[in-house]
Amino acid sequence: MSQIYADYNATTPLDTEVRAAMDEALGASFGNPSSLHQAGQAARRLVDRARTQVAQLLGAAPDEIVFTSGGTEADNLAVLGVAGAAASGRRGIVTSAVEHKAVLDPCAYLREQGHAVAFLPVDRDGRVEAAALRAAATSEVALISLMLANNDTGTLQPVAEAVAAANTCGALVHTDAVQAAGKLPIDVKQLGVDLLSCSAHKLHGPKGIGALFVRRGVRLVSLAHGGRQERTLRPGTENVPGIVGFGKACELARARLPADSRRVAELRTRFESQVVAAVPGARINGGGLRLPNTANIGFSGLDGEAIVINLDMLGLAASTGAACSTADHAPSHVLLAMGQPKDEARSSVRFSFGRESSDEDIEHAVTLVVRAASILREARR
Repeated sequence: MSQIYADYNATTPLDTEVRAAMDEALGASFGNPSSLHQAGQAARRLVDRARTQVAQLLGAAPDEIVFTSGGTEADNLAVLGVAGAAASGRRGIVTSAVEHKAVLDPCAYLREQGHAVAFLPVDRDGRVEAAALRAAATSEVALISLMLANNDTGTLQPVAEAVAAANTCGALVHTDAVQAAGKLPIDVKQLGVDLLSCSAHKLHGPKGIGALFVRRGVRLVSLAHGGRQERTLRPGTENVPGIVGFGKACELARARLPADSRRVAELRTRFESQVVAAVPGARINGGGLRLPNTANIGFSGLDGEAIVINLDMLGLAASTGAACSTADHAPSHVLLAMGQPKDEARSSVRFSFGRESSDEDIEHAVTLVVRAASILREARR
């Protein structure tokens, strides 16, 4: 039985053009990019080209891109790197309660080390209020880290307001754009951020490779030591095939982004409206501006994990939230921060669509969601 894939926020299928570019890098261009001989310099040219491709997707300069092992490392490098390089009088960090664990956990670590960390609350739509950002931006703050788009609900955060608040106190701004890159147009100059994280496998590239945009002039302390690669911020031999795949994925996303986003948004809207109309007690979690592909739906009186398991058996892949957190078996911290009771948060399922999603997939997915909900309601009687 073929399965309908509706978990693009967890990971995306590897594009065939990306695979072909990686195969080339795995073959003839096998050299170490730090070597001076021809094989090494051939690999260096591939890395340089990929760096330019990633930079173009983000509106950055190539020398502002630092390759990492993924979004989690990029987030850690941004948060811990700024904290380590900050002046002694700037030990404050401001973030939100709905960030990915890749930001929340290093922030919690810094709090244990004596840094003043503020986890700002969100409203019922999952957005931080601009007034809270302004109030938190004091002269002791070194960094404001606010995600561009939430991985659970797709809600867009007021990053422009975070930049404005930071400008009043001289703080830096980092945004986790792992879910947004490739789904929304991004220009780091227009955003005004100092640091931005992204990951290849969220936009049809390979797993195990990501990047951190570091604006020229921003100083970070490295998390590792032992080499001069990536401006000494990420020492170690470069993952050339992964970097090449990332670059190609960014090139394709940049070319396809407007049309892909528009089409996927139409599919998402149709899916949401039909599910809410057909399933008693179904509700949309999160409102306002959202990613075009993400639908987080609560099913009152049902268990989200049970729905996901039943959907998988029926032929539809979905999730209860961030793949990095599903092993916790706990309600989404994002939905709890939005003020939902635990039972409501536990009843929610995240559906996320992408480039390969079709009209037929949406129609069949609705049928399967209705069937899964009906099976579980019958079982409760």
